[in-house]
Order: sequence, then structure tokens, then C-alpha cells
Amino acid sequence: MSSIREHRIYPNRYQDSVALMALSAALAELPGIRTASVVMGTGTNLDNLRQAGLGEVQAGPGDLVVAVLGEEQATAQALELADERLSEQPSRETAGDVAAPPLRSLRQAVEQNPAHNLALISVPGPYAAAEALKALRLGLNVMVFSDNVPIDQEIEIKRFAEERDLLVMGPDCGTAIVDGLPLGFANVVRRGRVGVVGASGTGMQEITSRVHQLGEGISQAFGTGGHDLSAEVGAISMLRGLRALAADEKTDVIVLVSKPPAETVAKTVVEEARTLDVPVVICFLGADPAAFGGDTPGVRFAGTLAGAADAAVALVRGEARPEDRPVEPYEQVSLAPEQRDLRGVFTGGTFCYEAQLLALAEGVRAASNTPVAGNTAPADVAVSVGHTILDLGDDVFTRGRPHPMIDPAPRDERLLAEAADPATAVVLFDVVLGYGAADDPISGLLDAIGRARAGREGPAPAFVAHVCGTDDDPQDRSAVVARLREAGVLVAENNAQAAVIAARMTP
Repeated sequence: MSSIREHRIYPNRYQDSVALMALSAALAELPGIRTASVVMGTGTNLDNLRQAGLGEVQAGPGDLVVAVLGEEQATAQALELADERLSEQPSRETAGDVAAPPLRSLRQAVEQNPAHNLALISVPGPYAAAEALKALRLGLNVMVFSDNVPIDQEIEIKRFAEERDLLVMGPDCGTAIVDGLPLGFANVVRRGRVGVVGASGTGMQEITSRVHQLGEGISQAFGTGGHDLSAEVGAISMLRGLRALAADEKTDVIVLVSKPPAETVAKTVVEEARTLDVPVVICFLGADPAAFGGDTPGVRFAGTLAGAADAAVALVRGEARPEDRPVEPYEQVSLAPEQRDLRGVFTGGTFCYEAQLLALAEGVRAASNTPVAGNTAPADVAVSVGHTILDLGDDVFTRGRPHPMIDPAPRDERLLAEAADPATAVVLFDVVLGYGAADDPISGLLDAIGRARAGREGPAPAFVAHVCGTDDDPQDRSAVVARLREAGVLVAENNAQAAVIAARMTP
């Protein structure tokens, strides 16, 4: 049956980007829908719609756009559902059945409750800095969820905040836990004595979840945004967060996490950490601790996300530094001679990065759309050749579509394609739980694994996974792990172990 494109524009109708991604995922799940996207009508978003095959749309940056591609009846149903969801009114807080007037500015919110001290900014990138400055002028700390903020504007708002003794998390800060409140993509973890500052959302999720799994908890977790440790920005937010946690009476250990920072910036951060009375664990993935003087009494380096969490818990408990945990025993599967390739399909960008580093250390050099030093970019991201480890949350895969943590369908489709390739020996993947993630992140994945096995004439590849989250998350990590294992998936203790196991399974 042929497909048609349809779109609907809602003039001057702003919606939070997380809500829009969730609605996009709901529309995409409807039978007969091939692609669906709900976005604000910025130039970048309209370009993404066109590249995603959703046609040319004329809209302004303040307009909300719903675009769908699918069977005729399905597209009509999708537009009707979108209209229904977007027309829903928030529940009233009644006092004689009279709803409180909506707040229309940050100033009104502060006037209503002067105790407010944090603003979360989630508007199209070109407008985020202006909103952040408004919040800072009102004395509010800021979390900027928005991406695509020009670097000069990021520097401006961070320097402005620094002058006023305020913290800016972001831009592109997707994860934080402030006074026990999870913001963005975060997991349900207990309060405790470990503080985290990170330039990596899924890296923070892995560390905070593992600290919880080991029986300890999180005091605060501040995201900095992915550009904070660049030479241009100079780690303004990481240094600010580090000092704030050092002064926090409820924080006994601090963990810093990032992909490799600019060298001069990394040295500045490490030197600052060495001046504190609170012990600091540093996980700069792929960086050589020797370049920064190695371990000292107040600073420890960790080579993996899980290792950083283990070291922090040991410090909190006054225990000796734990040895690197050995890789869990696993059964080597029988493979055909042509099955030689490792295929990684990740929704978490930092998990993809860490997996590449560890696979490379095991001798597996892979292609990736986000390659680490020593790996290369693929000729075509749509088709894997040889060892390939992909970040499906990268912009090249998410244009016009929700992030795969929200809508796992693209991950499931790619996993099926990789498993169907006769050259594939092992498929490595992650499952990320928590607030913001899909309510059921694995039903489609299990179906894809079943279809992959049913469609093979020879041996099916091995499937190796890691589940980031806690048993207290809405999706329940233990239940997810049990379902994966029932389906024959080898579920490792953490992302690092999963990567090493997968690499060693590869002939």
C-alpha cells in the first residue's frame, strides 16, 4: 500500500522538547505509520523533516509542526491523536473549581514563589541563551536542556553566571539530579553521599545507577553539557559544580565524568580537584591518567564508568580501592566460519564511546559514526561492513525522529539488520531505563531477536547486552534483565564488561 505525507501546523504553540519527542514516539508506534515527527518550526527542524522524507513544511520558529508519513488512514489517525494530545488541558488545582492562572514568564514564577532557585530551559537552541540570561538575572541557577546553542552564547551565559555565583548546567544537558529530583533522562536512585559532575548524560546515568545498585546513594548530580570541557569554554560549569559539591556537607566523595577534555582544560580540572578536602574520582574516558600525575591521596582515576562508581563507593565506606572486577564467565557460542564481525548498536553515546575503547584494547578495530582515536568512520552509516559500533542517538540517526531512548524502534530495526548479516558473530547493545526512557524498552527488541534467529540458516549471532538503570526505575531493571536472559541474551553487569565479553567472543 502506498504511503502519503501529511502535516499540521499549530501557530504560536510552544511545547517542551521532551514532550514533543514522546508524542513523536507515540505517533510512530501507530500501525501503518512509517515515520512521524513533532517539532518546533525552526530552520534546523524543518531541514530535518525534509531529510527524513516528511516533505517541505513552511512554518515559523514559534509554530509547532506535526508531520507523518504512512498509509492514508493511519496518517489521518495520527493527526487526530496529535490534535487530541496537544489539546489536553493540565489538570486543575481547584479552589471552588477556579483554575490558577497560568504562569507566562520566569519572573511571574519567582514572584509567586521566591524560594525557586532553578530554571530548566528547553526551547529551540537559538533562543535558549536569552531565556537562560533572564533566569540568571532573577538569581536562578539554570539547566539548559536545549541543544544547538552557539558556543559564544554558551560562554556568555556561563561567565555571566560565574560572576553571580550561579551554576549553569548545559547547554545540551540531558541529565541531572538536584536535591533528589531527577531532571531530564535520569534514574531513580537513593539519596546518599556521592556527588557527580558530568559532561556525559548516559555516563552520569551509569555511575549514579551503579552507586545505587552497590547500596550507596547520590547527593547531587550536575550535568555540564557536552561542550563544557572544550578549550573554548574551559570547564566553567565542571569547576563550578566541583566547588559546589566540595562545599556541600552531604557530599563525601565527588565523581567527575567526561569523554576526553581538551588537554589544558583537563589539567586545570585535575589541579583544582587536588586542592579540595573532599576525595575526587575522575573518569575521563580514553585519557591517560599518567598525563595528569596519576593517583594521589585525594584524587583517583578510573578507566571505566563502572570503575568510577566502584571507587566512589569504596571511598565512601572507607574501604581499600577495589580491584578491577573480572569479566563474568560466559559460554562461547558456536559460529560459522564467516561469522567474524562485532556489531554494536547503542542508544547511549557514552556507552558507544566506552565500548569502542574497550573493544579496541581487545584488538577489535571498528568503524563508528562517533569514532574514538584508532577507529574510523563508516563509508555509509546505513550499511555496516566489518566490525561496526554505532551510536544511534547521534544526530545523523535522529533527524526528524525521537531519540532511540524514547522510541526504541530504530534501535530494534538496526539490531535486526545487523543480526541478519551472515558476517555478524555478536551483537552488542545497551538498554537505558529511567525517566524519559520508553515505558517498555525491550518488547520490540525481543521480537527483533526472535525474528533474527528464525531467519538464519546457520548459527545465529550471540547477543550481549547491558542494562543501565535500577530496580526502582519505572521499567524495573531486574524485570528487564530477566526478560532478556529468558530470550538467550547474555546480560553483563555493566557496559564495560559487556564490551569486553563481546570483543572476546569475536573470532
